[in-house]
Amino acid sequence: MEKDFQRTPFQKALLTGVFVGFAATIICLVYNVAYRESTGFTPSILINVSSLIFAINILFVLIGMTYYAFIKALPKGEFLFIGLSILITVFCLFKAENAHRSDDYTVNVQFRGLLAGIIFIVGLGACFFLPLLFHNKKFEDNVL
Repeated sequence: MEKDFQRTPFQKALLTGVFVGFAATIICLVYNVAYRESTGFTPSILINVSSLIFAINILFVLIGMTYYAFIKALPKGEFLFIGLSILITVFCLFKAENAHRSDDYTVNVQFRGLLAGIIFIVGLGACFFLPLLFHNKKFEDNVL
């Protein structure tokens, strides 16, 4: 089927961000369940199904708009976006290692593992999958 219109770069960036956000949310939910099952970590006040769904999807809408701003405003914007995303991911992983959730050492270690895994999944989506899918013609034609 022929399309009568072309998507603007902003639409592509935003919709790609939403798609990567949905995929990252599903992966984070699976990781959350698997991690909790394997470690026995039960506190769910901060990281739970609702917070993962809303936070990750809102975050990826913002990441998609930021990606568009970088590629539109800067000559090497895509590379700067990827570099900045990697730096932010590494910084957040570093900060997650110092997170203090409870007075119980075991709960702290388990929380850090859960948080670090979620940060890694989100960072991977932002650093690599968003730019990759943004430029993929098959993705644009079949998904967007």
